[in-house]
Amino acid sequence: MPGFEIFGAEERKQVNDVLETGVLMRYGFDGMRNNHWKAKEFETAFAERMQSAHCQLVSSGTAALTIALASAGVGAGDEVIMPTFTFVASFESIMMLGAVPVLVDIDDTLTLDPKAVEAAITSKTKCVMPVHMCGSMADLKALKSICEAHNLLLLEDACQAIGGTFEGKPLGSYGDLGCFSFDYVKTITCGEGGGIITNNEKYAINADQYQDHGHDHVGNDRGAETHPTLGYNFRISELNAAVGLAQLDKLDGILKLQKKHYTYMREALESVDGVTFRRVPEGGVENYSFLNFFLPTEALAQKVHKALSEAGVDACFYWYTNNWHYINGWEHLRDLKAMGNLPSEIKQQMQQLNETDFSKSDAWMGRTVSSLVKIGWKEAQVKERAEKMKQVVSEILSTERIQ
Repeated sequence: MPGFEIFGAEERKQVNDVLETGVLMRYGFDGMRNNHWKAKEFETAFAERMQSAHCQLVSSGTAALTIALASAGVGAGDEVIMPTFTFVASFESIMMLGAVPVLVDIDDTLTLDPKAVEAAITSKTKCVMPVHMCGSMADLKALKSICEAHNLLLLEDACQAIGGTFEGKPLGSYGDLGCFSFDYVKTITCGEGGGIITNNEKYAINADQYQDHGHDHVGNDRGAETHPTLGYNFRISELNAAVGLAQLDKLDGILKLQKKHYTYMREALESVDGVTFRRVPEGGVENYSFLNFFLPTEALAQKVHKALSEAGVDACFYWYTNNWHYINGWEHLRDLKAMGNLPSEIKQQMQQLNETDFSKSDAWMGRTVSSLVKIGWKEAQVKERAEKMKQVVSEILSTERIQ
């Protein structure tokens, strides 16, 4: 991760196909495009790869989440349960529809705690949105059971975990809908882009219409198409889809390399007394894009993160103080800072986030350090990195025990 590390002739060829026709839009201009339909090709190939009946490509992962929610009928005042550890896109996509994000604690999977989810359900709850952060999944079996018991939508945000599986099914395909990001730093990239998968034909039709101003896409005359519903412009371009199409062919190779590099680092740290690792739910297989490990205390995690950086071990993250991925950094959400008036439903129903107790999440996030797993590393570089990580962490924990 990320896919841009292996850009090559395959991406250039796909992009040149589009440039030679001059048709950058995914719809229309049939006679000019020399039968190149990159978005359609990507959708067909991705649906097959994800073992799903339908795929809809869109302009971003954030757009994918918004469209997925809208396609299933989530709207103003509906509550969507989401985790405290995610990217800001999670609550942005919910609030854009006038729906209300309900933030709940994570557990040692670094994803939604099923017990916290069940405790947060109200008569207005419409959807549970697990976010498969840093390459691994939520406890999908437990969450699906909860959703079935309460007649709720299960929407998987698999933007950071493409290629992972749960009970043999690709992440994103286990719930009612699954969403992916293909932005520049994802495992495979379109530069900018996103995707939605589902086996529900109604949701697929709704998503197709919603992302293109409500067009029904019936017939061969775009100007004659009707508008069964209101929608917005979340279309992907043929150029972006072309890049993604080439990247998709490389996914299996990327996953293989990620696992290899992950394993070197994991095995090195497993020998360090005091280091533990995030729990992967039974039946789950990570995509190995991040190595996530726990230190005994928050103070030690901060010390380890700082020491790794000073030792030249780049691409390590301490999410607990990160501005974009944890509730602690989301003052704009906590204080509802918006450019205009927010929907009344959000103002009336939103949690008082500055007063909400997220100490259970803090207990996990405060002790977590994550290392990105790059696919551009040479084997010697990975081995050197693994040994340096082991040395740094061992020295700090050994010093702590002596004191």
